[in-house]
Amino acid sequence: MISIIILTKNEQKDLSSCLTSLKWCDDVHILDSGSIDNTIEIAKKFNVKTSFNEFISFGKQRNYALDNIITKYDWILFLDADEVVTTEFVNEMFNKIVEADSSVAGFYCCWKMILESRWLKYCDNFPKWQFRLLRKGKARFTDFGHGQKENNIIGKIEYIKEPYLHYGFSKGWHAWIERHNKYSTVEAKARLYNIPPFRNIFSKHSSKRNPALKSWLIKIPGWPLFRFIYSYILRFGFLEGRPGFIYCVNMAYYEFLIKIKIRELEKSSQF
Repeated sequence: MISIIILTKNEQKDLSSCLTSLKWCDDVHILDSGSIDNTIEIAKKFNVKTSFNEFISFGKQRNYALDNIITKYDWILFLDADEVVTTEFVNEMFNKIVEADSSVAGFYCCWKMILESRWLKYCDNFPKWQFRLLRKGKARFTDFGHGQKENNIIGKIEYIKEPYLHYGFSKGWHAWIERHNKYSTVEAKARLYNIPPFRNIFSKHSSKRNPALKSWLIKIPGWPLFRFIYSYILRFGFLEGRPGFIYCVNMAYYEFLIKIKIRELEKSSQF
């Protein structure tokens, strides 16, 4: 009833846990972009199908998967290797699909961000909605910042409110910082050159509201500091102990990187 596509590159740390949570599914696909660790070997142990495409961006990679991977079912769930689905998430997903009429193109899903075995409910601004479950031929993706959002929707998008688990720090802080240093470069360009209309800040749809908020809030003087204050104090991140503090500090640092890279781009454009 549901096919699953997982984008991978050097995911030996997380892939086993992800695939173990998917034993209920008989059509799992790995789209790899050049792993040099044991990612492919792990995938073969779980008897999942593997294919390769050079990674350019998340939006393009997901669209490549839609165009080139032959799935068994019309409903496709996109996951990352550091994500684990729960029984509750799977049950709601199946219920929503059964209830969905032909006008439903897909569903927004949300995660529980896990750090040091703690759910960062407050400082990660739960729920964060991402378009992950779609009906084949009814939707595509487009790049935004370092990630992606839905595009070319034929129909309407509904919500699956039961979250799955996201272990975004499983490879350690060194890997997270290295990855987000790269992300911040892409984000800086997106927030400087692809600013959504200001009115989108007031949209009821998070896929429109959040990109607008990112692009406009970064203009505020001292925004990285306010980002910390908002998540750690105003959003009660302090209730999540040391993991919450560490997370909020690093997210503020990430916004600082984006801000100084925007400044560099602005200066370079003056010459």
